[in-house]
Amino acid sequence: MKFRTHSVAVIATTVFACCWTLLPCSALPASATWSIRAQPTRLVNGAPVLFQVKSPIRLESLTGTWLGHELTFSYDASTKSWFTIAGISIETAPGTYTLEVTAEPVGTKTLKVTHPFAVARAQYPQIKVELTVEKKFTEPTPEQQAQIAESVKIKQEYLSRVTPTREWDGNFTAPADATISDVFGSQRIFNGKAQSPHQGLDFRVSTGTPVAAMNSGTVLLARVLYYEGGFVVIDHGQGFLTLYLHLSEFKVKEGDEVKRGQIIALSGGTGRATGPHLHVAVRWQGTYLDPAGLMKLSLP
Repeated sequence: MKFRTHSVAVIATTVFACCWTLLPCSALPASATWSIRAQPTRLVNGAPVLFQVKSPIRLESLTGTWLGHELTFSYDASTKSWFTIAGISIETAPGTYTLEVTAEPVGTKTLKVTHPFAVARAQYPQIKVELTVEKKFTEPTPEQQAQIAESVKIKQEYLSRVTPTREWDGNFTAPADATISDVFGSQRIFNGKAQSPHQGLDFRVSTGTPVAAMNSGTVLLARVLYYEGGFVVIDHGQGFLTLYLHLSEFKVKEGDEVKRGQIIALSGGTGRATGPHLHVAVRWQGTYLDPAGLMKLSLP
């Protein structure tokens, strides 16, 4: 399935010199301004977000904090702006939250700029889907519980890693040319028992369909885990991971560097799956985000 990129408006705000901290207002002309923008314009829980900052002065670096997460910005010479992608967890309540950026200007003192952003509640599907899976996935034996615990340990060790260097470059693209069978945030019921909201995007594909990397990065995991089945995780840097589940065959190994569009695996129905399909998830610094929203962002 190809996702159409919509023209995206931006939220822009002007922050005057007298709003800066740690830098005297007299150090710069009164007309000097900052521009802080967010894409998309309407921020909701569960969504990825692109922050872009334009500075009136030359900077050596720009970092920030957002919802308790640390941000590292990259510089885009073509637009003369600093950018980073971040996210909002699905558990985040509606309200106003502050982005704080810390700038290191060339030849002068550190300064900070803050800007509030409104976060609304997303309207995720409330349709409850009854699914039937093998009993071992809903009522595991003690031996199977030990396998589950080992899988959990592996995920805790690997999925919490934050690589400081950005490896992604440009837009994130669909991992398969196929229709969507289930979306992020929907409610699921396995064997009559309610589960947590769906944390990814499902593509309707048959076993053996090529699966492509959504962006450039390094293969963090390529293993078979209890619930995930054949499982590949790509580290795109700065805490951004893409996860590919229920795979039937690996085409990469851990530590491999991959490019956007490179075939990394073949789809399947392994692990806790009701049939062949491709489940894709996006994880940012421990928070699951809507993959469809990420693919709609127009990135530098």
